[in-house]
Amino acid sequence: MQGRAVLLVNLGSPDSPEVSDVRRYLNEFLMDKYVIDLPWPLRRLIVSAFVLPSRPKQSAEAYQSVWLPEGSPLKVISEKVREKLQAQTDIPVRLAMRYGSPSIEQELVALARQEDVQEIFLLPMYPHYAMSTVKTCIEEAQRVVQTHGIHKTLTIHPVFYNHPDYIHALVESARPWLEEDYDHLLFSYHGVPERHIRKDDTTGSHCLTPDCCQKPSEAHATCYRHQLYQTTAEFVRAAGIPDNRYSVAFQSRLGKAKWLEPYTDKTIEQLARQGVKRLLVMCPAFTADCLETLEEIAMQGQEIFEAAGGETLTLIPCLNDHPVWISTLKQWIEA
Repeated sequence: MQGRAVLLVNLGSPDSPEVSDVRRYLNEFLMDKYVIDLPWPLRRLIVSAFVLPSRPKQSAEAYQSVWLPEGSPLKVISEKVREKLQAQTDIPVRLAMRYGSPSIEQELVALARQEDVQEIFLLPMYPHYAMSTVKTCIEEAQRVVQTHGIHKTLTIHPVFYNHPDYIHALVESARPWLEEDYDHLLFSYHGVPERHIRKDDTTGSHCLTPDCCQKPSEAHATCYRHQLYQTTAEFVRAAGIPDNRYSVAFQSRLGKAKWLEPYTDKTIEQLARQGVKRLLVMCPAFTADCLETLEEIAMQGQEIFEAAGGETLTLIPCLNDHPVWISTLKQWIEA
């Protein structure tokens, strides 16, 4: 499309798995008001006093266990997606990270300098709306546009949790694993604090009430919980998975606040104790594999599963650079 350029945005990673780089990354990430949504003084206290003294070393060890020769898995895979998408379209495609590098600011400013670019098509690579993912990406892009006086049209692609093309790509990417023998499929979504769900509730009274995700409401447009259950329902319908062979859980909780339940680690343990021997796990909240899938699920999850009596836990890869996903992205950016 003439005059359009695309900016894909993902979460980000530290520059290296060294403690100093991980500390810098965690500081930027956790000081975002949409990640730890507390007043700045309290947020600063929590991050400086309770997180940064010990968490960087733990996280650095986790990153070291999955780090690739080219860099962090998330950035390496995201760049492959960009390269393969660019090979299929004449529209310029760039990649930014919300935290770390290359930054949204760096990439938007670079695009703004191109005279032939009139529209910047921002595509957050998150299927579901959450303040800690989609909202912070959009607001950062809008801040950069205002701060730098960028006179380009900023078009934002909506969340795609139930888009038929996304569901189709998700099913096709998972099909080789679903065709193997397995006992149970666990959908592990990144967790969020329950207060995030309530803050994003545009009605102020719908979310986290009995059967709220099944009752029609305008709140669903910004409800992470509703949207992930919709993704799950559409996926199992398209893939033909019986109701008794799958479940949903939430991973990656941080701190002592109440997060969405049930928790993935507890669910993995419970499934093993119930007799599940061959467990498949997929993480549709991510479009690219990262620390939370490769280390937290494939490594930690396997250990938990085996310790509780299970045999094999298999991580179904994220969409990554699957050809159906690349074709889907091409259709979206050229629409």
